[in-house]
Amino acid sequence: MLVLDFINVGNGDSVLIREMDGGRQKFAMLVDCGHDNLVRDDHPQELDPRSGRIYAGDFLKKQGVDHLDVLLITHFHRDHIGGLDRVLDAVTVDRLLTTYVPPRDAVKMDPDSDPELPKAAKNLLRCVNMYARPLWKQRNRIGEIVEFVGNQTETLRLTDDLSMDILFGEPVLYSRQKELYDAAFRGEWSGYDLIRWAKSLNVASLRQRLYYHGREIVLGGDAYAHMWETVTATPCDILKVPHHASLSSTTRKLLKMLKPKTAVVCVAAGRPDERPHPYIVSLLQEMVPEVHFTDAVDIPGLVEPEFHESVHIEIE
Repeated sequence: MLVLDFINVGNGDSVLIREMDGGRQKFAMLVDCGHDNLVRDDHPQELDPRSGRIYAGDFLKKQGVDHLDVLLITHFHRDHIGGLDRVLDAVTVDRLLTTYVPPRDAVKMDPDSDPELPKAAKNLLRCVNMYARPLWKQRNRIGEIVEFVGNQTETLRLTDDLSMDILFGEPVLYSRQKELYDAAFRGEWSGYDLIRWAKSLNVASLRQRLYYHGREIVLGGDAYAHMWETVTATPCDILKVPHHASLSSTTRKLLKMLKPKTAVVCVAAGRPDERPHPYIVSLLQEMVPEVHFTDAVDIPGLVEPEFHESVHIEIE
């Protein structure tokens, strides 16, 4: 049986995928680690006492997961890598899959020391620090780190019954990412270049398509719809809606190509930036039989809030 948990990390993504044999875990993979804070500091609010929000690392502990066969990082926004430290506190990892491995001798960057560095560039470098520091601090908890070049689809046989395709953006994105981040760890950065790259982070987000017993699960990362309204967007059973169901995340064309039976939106309730966007929610409800939200999203006339720690799906 394949067990999927789209964890309610509040803002961000973290998806736990396990193959179970009875009560025994045969395989476990985590895709992204969620945010480092259950309440975003740029729009703080008190959590509803019924809230099921939980850090990814704490969810793993509650589920009795102390080892991951695979940890996959789709990209380096704070809401996807901020929880990495807590995850590595909770589990050991056989293979960490990523599109960037920082230099082994990398020291923490200090973007705040540069008064001329724009805020967006500073935020980008802070995110890279959040990824690099736990990676090397807890390196002994990771068996192998695999850095993808991103020039071709990667197909992995995860178990006898479970396989995965990893889909990339344009190959030039990943070489540019490496160039900029390696330079930044050397203390060499350009605010202009970093701001331009910050706009490409979601475009470089990895997507995954999993195959299990004739079922197909698509995890859209933070990719925008226009990036993959192509031959790669073939029908699936379950869709993790990309980019928190923002207005640019999904189109009628993409949903017609994917034809999901179930859609899951990883998003925090009460976001002030229209994620999930009401139009996208209405589109999903029109075209997908089942639509779920990780957090207790409340959109009058469209969505009633549901409180849970994860959207839990089992596939025989």
